[in-house]
Amino acid sequence: MTQRLEELAARREEARHAGSARAVERQHAQGKMTARERIEYLLDEGSFQELDMLARHRAHGGGLDDNRPYTDGVITGFGTIDGRRVGLFSQDFTVFGGALGEVFAEKIHKIMDLSASVGVPMIGLNDGAGARIQEGVVSLAAYGGIFLRNVTASGVVPQISVILGPCAGGAVYSPAMTDFIFMVREISNMFITGPDVVKTVTGEDVTLEQLGGATSHATKSGVATFVTADEKSCLDEVRYLLGFLPANNLEEPPSLDPADEADRSTPELSELMPTSPNQPYDMKRVIAAVVDEGEYFEYAQHWAMNITCGFARIDGNVVGIVGNQPQVLAGVLDIDSSDKGGRFVRTCDAFNIPIVTFVDVPGFMPGTGQEHGGIIRHGAKLLYSYCEATVPLIQIVTRKAYGGAYVVMSSKSIGADLAYAWPSAELAVMGPQGAVDIVHRRELAEAADPTSRRSELVEEYTERYANPYIAAERGYVDDVIDPADTRRVLVRSLELLRSKREDLPKRKHGNMPF
Repeated sequence: MTQRLEELAARREEARHAGSARAVERQHAQGKMTARERIEYLLDEGSFQELDMLARHRAHGGGLDDNRPYTDGVITGFGTIDGRRVGLFSQDFTVFGGALGEVFAEKIHKIMDLSASVGVPMIGLNDGAGARIQEGVVSLAAYGGIFLRNVTASGVVPQISVILGPCAGGAVYSPAMTDFIFMVREISNMFITGPDVVKTVTGEDVTLEQLGGATSHATKSGVATFVTADEKSCLDEVRYLLGFLPANNLEEPPSLDPADEADRSTPELSELMPTSPNQPYDMKRVIAAVVDEGEYFEYAQHWAMNITCGFARIDGNVVGIVGNQPQVLAGVLDIDSSDKGGRFVRTCDAFNIPIVTFVDVPGFMPGTGQEHGGIIRHGAKLLYSYCEATVPLIQIVTRKAYGGAYVVMSSKSIGADLAYAWPSAELAVMGPQGAVDIVHRRELAEAADPTSRRSELVEEYTERYANPYIAAERGYVDDVIDPADTRRVLVRSLELLRSKREDLPKRKHGNMPF
């Protein structure tokens, strides 16, 4: 037995150093950790149980016959983060450049299946060169097996993709179907076709970072959910995110002992609203005032910034926050903000996270660019997401709530359980100026002093309609509240709704307007 144990130890040691010393040096020179170093940093100390450590490829030709390192370029297994179980894989760029072959994929298939069956989050640390060319169509089919498992696990367990190097071609579609994508500036890259192909086909000169870097995907495409400056802070953020998520769709999000007074007043909100309805203010200040200790973990914060989404806690319990941002494009809804909000609402709904929506929306963005780009279709995604959600939904109207955009933003009529408004709220079909121009067009055309008469009519309309009280009379808002009471109202409302149960109609699935 001693001899056999020594042989096992030797094989395991070889597996732990599957990549050459030179490859490891190159990895470190690029400011990157190795696959094992990432696992050690991410997981609780000593918690990792590796699987398939001694797996090796069984391909032939292309120089592979005499090069069969253990692990085959990916490390898989399970462990804990803050004592909670997770499954993960970590692609090893020091072995075949992290290129995926049949055995590599089989290892990922196995840990994905295991994570879904036991109901724990699945984390993928991606740093690979795509399909292994020598294994041809086998590699492509193996990717298909990963994609299929991403979809099967979607909405069942949280899936997190961490891009820590290249991720190109078909390989990008697995991260794209997961719930969250983390990227690191100057290190991470995601693209379908690289700069050379782009140059050949379109004539565009573009750098790797411009084409598929973290900043591009965080600000322009919306692919990257979270972006950090370095690998360690990225993995820290992954740990932090998991603190807001349940292990699976049958569990509730983790709660903490409240570190903030449930009955705390928020008097600062009474002074926040500008005198003029056309002046901006920061919706994040509203959010920070009402959540526990002002702690707000923003989702896709650099993309579609006219809407803000993120995770927080209220009285120790996790909530998802959605809010129009008056500081950016007056908080108007456009194509990107509709997509961002809709995706976030569906994520919260999938994992039993109540949603609080702060409304200050003047409408949908006008213009041919938006109309021809499909604002109708994209806006309908946000509407569909709210209508479909079965988690507790609470709406707070802080100021403007105009037209269809008001309806879309978690209004009572599309399923909000409770709707509140501040005295500054304006619930109307449109703003006073536009309404007067339409309703009184003939009168203004015939008036001796159109400017003076228009001002009078705007003032009358504002007094009559630009307030929350007609909506309160009809029950479209459940109460008009003092902004200083916002936190305590939310605490009480969320406590009530904790036992909410709602089932969707029996069907194969709905048909979202993609």
